[in-house]
Amino acid sequence: MTLSTATEMVGKITPVSERVRRRLQAAGQRYFANDNISEFINEGELQELQAEVADRLGEVMQALVIDVEHDHNSKDTAQRVARMFVKEVFAGRYQAAPPVTAFPNASQLDELMVIGPLEVRSACSHHLVPIMGKAWIGVLPDSHSPLIGLSKYARLANWIMSRPQIQEEAISDLADLLEEKMNPRGIAVVMEADHLCMQWRGVKDGGAKMVNSVMRGEFLSDRSLRSEFLSLINKS
Repeated sequence: MTLSTATEMVGKITPVSERVRRRLQAAGQRYFANDNISEFINEGELQELQAEVADRLGEVMQALVIDVEHDHNSKDTAQRVARMFVKEVFAGRYQAAPPVTAFPNASQLDELMVIGPLEVRSACSHHLVPIMGKAWIGVLPDSHSPLIGLSKYARLANWIMSRPQIQEEAISDLADLLEEKMNPRGIAVVMEADHLCMQWRGVKDGGAKMVNSVMRGEFLSDRSLRSEFLSLINKS
């Protein structure tokens, strides 16, 4: 057996999650629930990861004493949930950021822009149950700031939210991303969401919502600008 063949066999025996984890650790890269790790996943490995997750979820269902062999409703549940996690609700961990084409601020716009409400969906990283709500974004561009298309705000928000989160960190991450893409004079993000970890379990309070905000740049220093933004989103 050649060295290359032996290396290939070891690679196939080692679970893909462990191979990805080793790359992350070797690079000193954090891999928290709300981190994007797409850069460390090789071509073809996402499908392997989905299959591994399905196997592990099958073990969880066995531990819950569910007869997955004979219960027709549960037989393929592990595969369905694995596909949902990897390709849908947590896709923001495993897929690179969506392409965002910026265009010049030819008219040198420097007035407040408000985008929203954008529908947002995520999952609480504490219990992996849904967070669902709305977000509003305020942008105060510099006269030379690049601008992005309206749909791109929704795409970027969805990419950030499609991973296990806590709401407070999610909107901070979204503000960071928008600052990086646009370099504006100010960015504001407000989110209002229902948390099923409160409604479905625990206190089971069906009416509770969480509202929080992040203000950057002139939104933080200019009270009148902040008031204008909040006044406009209250009308939407």
